[in-house]
Amino acid sequence: MKLGLDIMGGDFAPKTTVGGAVKAFQALSKEDKLVLFGDRDKMLPYFNELGVSPDNFEIVHTTEVIEMADPPLRAISQKPNSSIGLGFKYLKDKKIDAFASNGNTGAMMVGALYSVKSIEGVLRPCLLTQIPMENGKTGILLDVGSNADCRPEMLCQFALLGQVYTKYLSNTPDPKVALLNIGEEEEKGNIVAQATHQLLKNHEGINFIGNVEGRDLFDGVADVVVCEGFVGNVVLKEAEAFYKLIKRRKIKDDYFDRFNYEIYGGSPILGVNSNVLVGHGISNEEATKNMMLLAREMVATNVTEKIRTAFIGNEWQ
Repeated sequence: MKLGLDIMGGDFAPKTTVGGAVKAFQALSKEDKLVLFGDRDKMLPYFNELGVSPDNFEIVHTTEVIEMADPPLRAISQKPNSSIGLGFKYLKDKKIDAFASNGNTGAMMVGALYSVKSIEGVLRPCLLTQIPMENGKTGILLDVGSNADCRPEMLCQFALLGQVYTKYLSNTPDPKVALLNIGEEEEKGNIVAQATHQLLKNHEGINFIGNVEGRDLFDGVADVVVCEGFVGNVVLKEAEAFYKLIKRRKIKDDYFDRFNYEIYGGSPILGVNSNVLVGHGISNEEATKNMMLLAREMVATNVTEKIRTAFIGNEWQ
């Protein structure tokens, strides 16, 4: 398989992305090929520094860069020769099986929607993050930022997206799905939460176990937790801040070490017709490597096709 990586994306690119590509190359099998999108002249010195031949990779030279502050829609339309723009062109033309970037998240979302497009029936693609559970398992939370305001039908779709993803990526036959709310009772929450609860409760294809509160996120009560992107992003950033506090106070704990974003690498965009992943802007070499390993796992499990199958025949009002 061929895995695409935006070498110019991220706060410390191209140094960290080249380093991550090298680490990924060393961890992947010989049958896997990394396709790097970026300015060849800017990445070559880092290959020399690491003592690794660039001939181990397929390099697609680009002449433009989508910066973190660029407006996503304008950047995608006005910078077609950027590393993100050409990456999505290759993905659309099926020259690569997955595309990942530590760059502009909005541009990655817009690029996915304009190139490979949403799976038929999906109202809004979403981003997920992984949640370390105290029982040793890892759950997921979605959406975590791409959809700040959501209708109940969208949240119900997030549940189905997350359930299929968890079933195949975490080898969990029947993932338990919960709705993040301010109370366990089904009448709790705002109007959107109450309506979403009823949709999930009545959906035969979703293993819905009810509402969970914020304190339940890490207890392993549910494998998939659904929320609006506004709430999910606050939870995600709070978890990152908590991890920083733990490290700053020099507390060593195996469980809390699992809050390190580097372990998980990147967040898949679920609901589009290919495998697209977005990494943290501050991602280092290890995080970039793990993002590419996750990309390979998504391709190997054919999770996108399984999501597409799950949406066939579903009616979303």
